[in-house]
Amino acid sequence: MTDAGSTAAGAAYRGVRAAVVGTGLIGGSILLRLREAGLDVTGWDPDPTTRDQARERGVPVPETVEAAVAGRELVFLCGPLPTLPATLSTVAAASGPDCVLTDVGSTKAEVAAAAARLGLLHRFVPGHPMAGAEFAGLAAAGPTLLDSAAWVLCPGPATAPFRWLTGLILAVFGARVVPLAAAEHDRAAALASHVPHLLAGALAGASGRAAAPDAVLALAAGSFRDGTRVAATPAERTANLLLGNRDEVLRELTGVRAYLDDLAEALRSGDRERLTARYDEAGAIRRMLSDRAYTTQVREFPVNGEHTAEVDWLREIGAAGGYLGGCQVHEGRVRYTAALPRPDGPAGAVDRR
Repeated sequence: MTDAGSTAAGAAYRGVRAAVVGTGLIGGSILLRLREAGLDVTGWDPDPTTRDQARERGVPVPETVEAAVAGRELVFLCGPLPTLPATLSTVAAASGPDCVLTDVGSTKAEVAAAAARLGLLHRFVPGHPMAGAEFAGLAAAGPTLLDSAAWVLCPGPATAPFRWLTGLILAVFGARVVPLAAAEHDRAAALASHVPHLLAGALAGASGRAAAPDAVLALAAGSFRDGTRVAATPAERTANLLLGNRDEVLRELTGVRAYLDDLAEALRSGDRERLTARYDEAGAIRRMLSDRAYTTQVREFPVNGEHTAEVDWLREIGAAGGYLGGCQVHEGRVRYTAALPRPDGPAGAVDRR
């Protein structure tokens, strides 16, 4: 493994032997970015036509997944969510014992549990880049799709693969690494990503059943287009992510329904003050997407020995809405630079412990 966070960040990973298994929208975008960054990358997809498309874009694609991952230092698993546990088993058997494995699935608990059953926690890092589009397939992929994305990585008992992969993602993709426990990711993603698919589907579907659907579409402006964008996502992909996180999605949907019922009751009763208050509350949350200020926290931990304190701190950073912007390994220490939301003022303070 290359030490994470060297001064020549991107150069530190140039030449790393990587593979991407599953070259659809996300996998294809990872594949193209890795190649652009100078990594020695191969791809593989179960669909022969997709394999041919990747070859046309100049990427080496063997005929078998085993050949694609043999001798690799890093493998991204990017296939459909239900296939990830089986793919993980296949790739682990075909790759070397020091090969770091990660995935990009939209839920984390199931694949993390599969890794534990397979005895792969020493080299598997569950991951999920929070980016995408309503389109699918390698034809829609591009090397910049994941630029500056929040990229969840789940730190486990073996922290060396987490550190190395964090450094690579920061250097190659310019992403914001959000460290979270798998269960915490699934809880947060339910409301941040999965429930919006339900709402988009409901709005678009109800519009299609309206008395004058063509008139609705003729008048559709930015609010309708933004609110229904992910309804155009391939239906099978949406079903996979919703079923993969069913319990958390249903739990969070209860809160969304309660808020919607509150709005509806205020509207029904003509309660302007209550309606305005609820939208003031919602608007303040929405503005935090772009107006949040952050403070910097720097922490160091020993590379070897007990890593409980390191893993606990990393998970606390993610649970608090923070992310990692730096990860350096030097002289037996790992040094993290984290950004944490600052609710009470401007960014800029540095907490060094």
